[in-house]
Amino acid sequence: MTKQASELNFPKECSYTKTHEWAKVVGVEVLVGLDDFAQDQLGDIVFVEMPKVGAKFKQGAVFANVESVKAVSECYMPVGGEILAVNEALQDDPALVNGDCYGAGWFVKVKADDAAEMKTLMDAGACRASIG
Repeated sequence: MTKQASELNFPKECSYTKTHEWAKVVGVEVLVGLDDFAQDQLGDIVFVEMPKVGAKFKQGAVFANVESVKAVSECYMPVGGEILAVNEALQDDPALVNGDCYGAGWFVKVKADDAAEMKTLMDAGACRASIG
């Protein structure tokens, strides 16, 4: 059962893409994951294919794949940069994305090439408005 738009969580400290990834600056790193709308629409997540540490991606490039009981979806990089860490816990328990998409269900930590790219993302209010 999917949530109503009013039930979805979009923390103010995160920025969002139109494809429903979130990005949050933590010190010199950018933490990235799927937002509440995306995980809710996908349903039960059963597998996450992650990039390798050290891989580099441009903003908007596919960096991960998520498989759910409903579909396989590509995840797009909110900011260009180098992968510093991947959430290894998702290999054993991909359902962490469903349970806590902004916490335990994060995907990657990135060293952004250009911090100004964060300004091209939506804030929580714009993200909520984009889904109705």
